[in-house]
Amino acid sequence: MTGLAFENLSLFVSDIAAAIKEVDSRHPQASNARTGALIQPGIGPHPETQTVKLVVEELQRLFSERYEGKLTLNVPYPEVSRQKCDLCIGSEPNWEWAIEVKMLRRMGNNGKPNDNILMHILSPYPQDRSALTDCSKLIESGFSGRKAVVIYGYDYPEFSMDPAIQAFEILGRSTVQLGERAVASYDELVHPVHRIGRVFAWEVLG
Repeated sequence: MTGLAFENLSLFVSDIAAAIKEVDSRHPQASNARTGALIQPGIGPHPETQTVKLVVEELQRLFSERYEGKLTLNVPYPEVSRQKCDLCIGSEPNWEWAIEVKMLRRMGNNGKPNDNILMHILSPYPQDRSALTDCSKLIESGFSGRKAVVIYGYDYPEFSMDPAIQAFEILGRSTVQLGERAVASYDELVHPVHRIGRVFAWEVLG
């Protein structure tokens, strides 16, 4: 280590996967946004923003030497302050990393397919705030440090994450320069639908 939290994304995705597994082991329960009713335990049913918050807290607990006091959520973009970056690592104003995070969860908590989820990964329209448009947004952001996109999610017998990830890479590399894919997995999660998954990350280079 050279003072940075990490120099490559392989360590970061491995840490995220460990944090997801650890949070899940405590059987957290999300609630239905409309009714407030509790959902079956597990990290899988949690919305993206809640999952990221839980994982960031766990990263600082599990790997305090790398992350304690260095992770900040919802940081305003220097060039467009009304837009927020999901996660910045380091300290203001010279962040080491600016990272956008997206969830890929093809199945609902009831075991039925979620037909809209690919829009959040592959939509070419900035209004949809997809992982694809996050790539260009990061390049134009005004952040001086390194930049990355993270996609985490869940694999199912009928719906592997792989086709969506491959499509993201093809489309992403048509507009920006993406670094090599980093990936780590987690399994034996407690929710009966969201039981296994992976986290992917790419540095956005220009």
